[in-house]
Amino acid sequence: MKTTLKLLAVGTSLAFASLPALAQDSFVGLTWGETSNNVDRSSALKGSPETRRLDDTINNSGTWGVRGGVQDDTGRMYVTYEYVSDTYSNRYKMRQQNLLGSYDLFLPVAENVNLFGGVTAGLVKLEQDSPGYHRDSDLGVAAGLQAGALLSLSPNASVEAGYRYLRTTADADLNARDRSVGGSFDLKSSDQAYLGLNYHF
Repeated sequence: MKTTLKLLAVGTSLAFASLPALAQDSFVGLTWGETSNNVDRSSALKGSPETRRLDDTINNSGTWGVRGGVQDDTGRMYVTYEYVSDTYSNRYKMRQQNLLGSYDLFLPVAENVNLFGGVTAGLVKLEQDSPGYHRDSDLGVAAGLQAGALLSLSPNASVEAGYRYLRTTADADLNARDRSVGGSFDLKSSDQAYLGLNYHF
């Protein structure tokens, strides 16, 4: 998996290196979607019945993002910042922030409509701030794939719908203040379905 993350990160870096050749149409945008996370608990947490629902802390949770980039008729490159925070049953609270660079290729399917697919790599920050537990956070790397459809409404506006899957290396500790629970968990993967609105200039 580390090799896969490195290859995707290198691929995205090479795509951004060709930025001047693609810089024909700049855009900024907003996204809104739902994120779900898959976490892997340490053996200490697996032995605690009350931590079984840790995965449900960020599950179909509202996520907003802002981004900017450039595109032409063949594809686009862009940087995205995303934020999601949620709780489970007032027991666990997590925040996740992503800073990602992406490259998409376009496949025209109709007038003003493109399918897209591409790669993403960047950083992910995971924070655990649950009541009754010591706060902890970690900064890891993330890499993955995305696909979707992009509709051009006018020369200055477009909308899109997409799905992205990320593998990550972030982890955090979950240690109760009364020492009844102690261990760690890894954020193995994160997926998101989203809608986006872009302004072109």
